[in-house]
Amino acid sequence: MDGVPARVQEHERALEQAKRAYAALPPDRPVRLAKRTSNLFRTRSATDAPGLDLSAFRGVVEVRPGRDGAPATALVGGLTTYEQLVDELLPHGFVPLVVPQLRTITIGGAVTGLGIEAASFRNGLPHESVLQMRILTGDGEVVTATPDGEHAGLFRTFPNSYGSLGYALDLLIELEPARPYVALRHVRFDSLEALTDAIGDVMASQTWDGDRVDFLDGVVFGAREAYLTLGRWTDTLEGQPRPSDYTGSEIFYRSIQTRRTDVLTAHDYLWRWDTDWFWCSRAFGAQNPTIRRLWPRDLLRSDVYWKIVAFENRHRVMARIDRIRGLPERERVVQDVEIPLEHTAEFVGWFLREVPIEPVWLCPVKLRPDGRAPGDDTPWPLYPMRRDEPYVNVGFWSTVPIEPGASDGDVNRRIEAEVTRLGGHKSLYSDAYYDEGTFAALYGGEEYAPVKHRYDPRGRFPTLYEKAVQAR
Repeated sequence: MDGVPARVQEHERALEQAKRAYAALPPDRPVRLAKRTSNLFRTRSATDAPGLDLSAFRGVVEVRPGRDGAPATALVGGLTTYEQLVDELLPHGFVPLVVPQLRTITIGGAVTGLGIEAASFRNGLPHESVLQMRILTGDGEVVTATPDGEHAGLFRTFPNSYGSLGYALDLLIELEPARPYVALRHVRFDSLEALTDAIGDVMASQTWDGDRVDFLDGVVFGAREAYLTLGRWTDTLEGQPRPSDYTGSEIFYRSIQTRRTDVLTAHDYLWRWDTDWFWCSRAFGAQNPTIRRLWPRDLLRSDVYWKIVAFENRHRVMARIDRIRGLPERERVVQDVEIPLEHTAEFVGWFLREVPIEPVWLCPVKLRPDGRAPGDDTPWPLYPMRRDEPYVNVGFWSTVPIEPGASDGDVNRRIEAEVTRLGGHKSLYSDAYYDEGTFAALYGGEEYAPVKHRYDPRGRFPTLYEKAVQAR
């Protein structure tokens, strides 16, 4: 392999090793990844089956500069976290087209699940910037899936399949140029209708008051107080003496209510939500000034909070304390849903009236018109957003008390019904309550079934329904 970089050679050897490791697993046991982190919010059924170690597939294998108008690309391992991707790509002057907001989300996870961020109104979802994937399938083969060719069906159905069709060992992804800083404007709106009208204007023009908009998201603090944050790549500090720092004592989401403009480094902008897991760190006391002074700065991270949640899920310490105090049990309501823009104000208004959770995150998204999947208006069948439809991701993450006479899951079921009524879709990283027929209708069951049969004929991986609803 003369002339082939050592990192590429090492990566090719790892591909062969992955096939051997898979073949060595007990053929009658469920296959699971041996992962130390997860961003899923559903408790999986226990198993003593050995995990499949794919840790060799971490990091950037190769960066390929764009030429003759073609975009720059990178070949990356499927288990690479976005934190590592950013650390390795920023020195080259690039970032992925969409960088999901939590550091430990892996690129393979964002593609087989769903990832979203403030660039999604112009760059769509992470899987839309994938040019090809090498996938380890249920029959133990490694296939190269592209938008056309022999494995085009797998390429189209892999997004939102959550590991039920296989594992992405590596991905060739498009990149975009990065600048040193991101300049922000926080714009307040006093009604949900005015807010969604402004979202539509920005999505259509990618501008606001004559300024270019590269990033767009928002926070709803209440029916009469909501903000859009408009970001723009920039080479300068825009007259500010230094970039703001929200990795320590200052908290980003609170700045939205008090500042009209701001500037962050590119690195800090990409992880602005991770330090406090949006605003969820307040549940752990991490926003209390005294506790925050004592909390080590390098442990103000979403994966640290996630470990605390996982501990509580296993041991139910706080739940037992609440029971002793006579407090009602609580239902977990941790969801992201995509709502058509024309119905977003209606959904958010309903949510604020019916579910006692604030704030709420908004992230506009529209599939790329030049997305990689060919064909019809719903090119990704397992999450059938329409290509020409603007949507808004609505994110809400907390718990609510279970009312007398109600059951755990009732609030989530009502949310599911309202999302479906308004023509939206719900991400599957958390609890889901659909019956099997409804689930198949909503998540591309007709196209999923033959692909599942072809690439996992012996059922080595749980089905999508088993994973998303039955928590297998």
